[in-house]
Amino acid sequence: QVQLVESGGGLVQTGGSLRLSCVSSKLRVNRNTMAWFRQHPERTLELVARINSGGTTFYSDAVKGRFTISKDDEANTIYLQMNRLTPEDSGIYLCNRYPTDGYAFGRGTQVTVSS
Repeated sequence: QVQLVESGGGLVQTGGSLRLSCVSSKLRVNRNTMAWFRQHPERTLELVARINSGGTTFYSDAVKGRFTISKDDEANTIYLQMNRLTPEDSGIYLCNRYPTDGYAFGRGTQVTVSS
């Protein structure tokens, strides 16, 4: 059963923007800290941003000032607004609770930033 569905990825040029969405069918975003992760082919999963139930956010140094995480409790959805994208931002973006505690990831959404 699919429980986290990410969307919004695509191909964009350097400097462009994308907005990712993650709809949760089971985890309640108003009761969990939710996070966006990204995975590059040659690297392990890295935390990009997280937001707790009260709306407090955290960002990795790599994206601070460029990305914004937000959520819609009623829609049980989290978002990631990504601005001033660079090729280093390319990868598969996935959402999950934080910490994951073994909760299954969805398929993710591919982001490709061309130079």
